[in-house]
Amino acid sequence: MTKPQESTEKIKTVGDFLPINGIDYIEFYVGNARQAQHFYRHVLGFSLVAYAGLETGIRDRASYILEQGKIRFVLTTPLIPEHPISEHIRLHGDGVKDIALWVDDAFRAFEETTKRGAKAAWEPLAFRDEWGEVKKASIFTYGETVHTFVERKNYKGPFLPGYKAVPQPDKLSRPAGLKIVDHVVGNVGWNEMNKFVDFYERIMGFRLFKHFDDKDISTEYSALMSKVVTNGNGRIKFPINEPAEGKRKSQIEEYLDYYKTPGVQHIAMATDNIIDTVAKLTTQGLDFLYVPTTYYDDLQKRVGKIDEPVDQLAKLGILVDRDDEGYLLQIFTKPVEDRPTLFFEVIQRKGSKSFGKGNFKALFESIEREQARRGNL
Repeated sequence: MTKPQESTEKIKTVGDFLPINGIDYIEFYVGNARQAQHFYRHVLGFSLVAYAGLETGIRDRASYILEQGKIRFVLTTPLIPEHPISEHIRLHGDGVKDIALWVDDAFRAFEETTKRGAKAAWEPLAFRDEWGEVKKASIFTYGETVHTFVERKNYKGPFLPGYKAVPQPDKLSRPAGLKIVDHVVGNVGWNEMNKFVDFYERIMGFRLFKHFDDKDISTEYSALMSKVVTNGNGRIKFPINEPAEGKRKSQIEEYLDYYKTPGVQHIAMATDNIIDTVAKLTTQGLDFLYVPTTYYDDLQKRVGKIDEPVDQLAKLGILVDRDDEGYLLQIFTKPVEDRPTLFFEVIQRKGSKSFGKGNFKALFESIEREQARRGNL
């Protein structure tokens, strides 16, 4: 079993009532997991490592466990129309249901958060098989999204009890060098950003890490505001976006129109070599947002000296931004489903701990071009 994601960043924390080791997994509810897992393996480069479904004694759903580096995705589909997952998919389309957090004591994490006001999603339970025991409990965050606390220190199996390992190596997978989840971004409704920042601060012990207002994130037509929260040891970072007033519909409003509630907008995945990773993903069929070549005119005058050849960055559409601690490189996919909701970011950090503030205008203009093509700007 691959160890859950744990950042190498070490920050001493005093009085952290909810210590989190990292992201354990991200679970997607999808209409057809058997087909979706081919996309994640063949295009994004994940490997299928475990499975649960009819063949393993699970009668109401099927789940495929995919891994790349220390990223673990779970694709789950219902097998009966009356299942709650079926209703989730009917309302939202395919999307993220669960951002699961790896903790040392799942029951205590549940107790600490619910006594501070968190709404319980699933009560604490222990699951056992021949590989040991896993403890889990879940709370709601924005919309219908949940955080499951996962305690697996006494478990040696492929994922969770009820799942069977899939023989390795995965011949369909084409790894692209994705290493860890860097951050997960949530979209919430008008005037809801501060409410959920308060949720993470008061209920989960997070702190405000960054704040971007509509002056930072705007174009001629649309704007949004964003705050980034992080947990006590700095391993988890959740940007939270809300719409801001603009001449036309913002990307956040478009998301909410189609997802129908607040939810996960995008997942940023880190790599050690973004040029190699993006070249592979492009070859494998992943569609990225278009960036005009004029973005690269005088790029190094704007961001300073960088190690990467600018012509290669321009060819692939990779953006660059610098802060006081270094620079980062990033690129964003188009939505990966027919509803314009979920997309992915690929990021490489070379010292920078920010989120590409200097790229916001170019990025959002690219998104607006896609919105206009869809008739939603």
